[in-house]
Amino acid sequence: MLCKNIESVNGNLHFAGMNTLTLAKKYGTPLYLMDEERIRENCRIYKNALGKLYDNFTVLYASKACSFKRIYEIMKEENMGIDVVSSGEIYTALRAGFPLEKAYFHSNNKTDDDISFAMENSLGHFVVDGFDELDAIERIASKLGKNQKILLRLTPGIDTHTYEAVNTGKVDSKFGTAIETGQAEEIVEYALKFKHIQLCGFHCHIGSNVFDSDTFLRGSEIMLDFMGLMREKFDYTAKELDLGGGYGVRYTDDDEYIDIAENIKKVYEAVKLKIDAMNYPMPQILMEPGRSIVADAGMTLYTAGTVKEITGYKNYLSVDGGMTDNPRYALYKSPYTVFLANKMDKESNYKCSLVGRCCESGDVIQEDITIPKPHRGDIVAVATTGAYNYSMASNYNRIPRPPVVMINSGEDYIAVRRETLEDLTVNDL
Repeated sequence: MLCKNIESVNGNLHFAGMNTLTLAKKYGTPLYLMDEERIRENCRIYKNALGKLYDNFTVLYASKACSFKRIYEIMKEENMGIDVVSSGEIYTALRAGFPLEKAYFHSNNKTDDDISFAMENSLGHFVVDGFDELDAIERIASKLGKNQKILLRLTPGIDTHTYEAVNTGKVDSKFGTAIETGQAEEIVEYALKFKHIQLCGFHCHIGSNVFDSDTFLRGSEIMLDFMGLMREKFDYTAKELDLGGGYGVRYTDDDEYIDIAENIKKVYEAVKLKIDAMNYPMPQILMEPGRSIVADAGMTLYTAGTVKEITGYKNYLSVDGGMTDNPRYALYKSPYTVFLANKMDKESNYKCSLVGRCCESGDVIQEDITIPKPHRGDIVAVATTGAYNYSMASNYNRIPRPPVVMINSGEDYIAVRRETLEDLTVNDL
């Protein structure tokens, strides 16, 4: 099976030890399932790996992968930090009781309201994207009587050969300040002049769904060289280095397995060698995994509807969800593994495209899958949907968003309730 929390028992698909057919009957479909134990295990993989190597480290959960109150409660219980990208994520974390001094605020365009809201709620660090943002933080911090900690987000100019839409480390990116152009050096000099800003260090994020350490190794080398240059030019020694996130996950059996702990060790060895050669004090190391914390902890269940067979062309299986609860195929042509949850013991010999219910030709979940012959009423399961599914869900076609049901040690509970038709008009006047 794709992941150890997925198994076939008596012809039925079990997820996190529970029968998906039972859960579909209990809660209805579409239905997001999340394996709480797997989320915690993934957090601990990072913490244990970094803890064996660094005296001073922080693991930040990248909230944008999946954000709701229970997630932040789990992150608090697991002693994780978080990164946030909006006032909405900050507010959700606050409502969950998460300590915001352990939060880092990203975004290439924080508004003045965003900055004020974060500062008023004692957010720990801003990850600053440009000169305008520095000016705004200084102005608002001065007004509020704050001394605000920041990291500067830099782009090291690395192409990760990942999806173009999630490749964030190139010089030509909407994120960060480029090292190659000399602008990174300029923004460091600029940041050091402010009275109400404390520059703690630097941040980079190379890209998403990366399957090896090569990009992290190249990125860390460029960042460390830059840190050495800043010490020479401005007598500034960075106390923090955030290497970002981005390790990939297995969406299909064709994807390679990543030993995250071993990859982190490789990065550490390179960083330590470079740091010692530079005679530079070891900074606090931060990493910010998102996808690799929650992706394989998620599964989405649907009920099969229309089975359409176009003679001489292709077959379509429609379900009661689609791009409203999982837009990633429409955006990125993202691969997924699909099961018929009630026919796990049947031969997979039926080729079709799995499509949604939206009035939209692009509403496709996966093209050209091979599954057992489907019929109306079958339960369709799409694996590895814990990241960027619920968080990117929409009400397109005025379709309510599914609930999120958490599974923990054989027990299931609702973390996010199903939206109702009434919810769709709650803001209409």
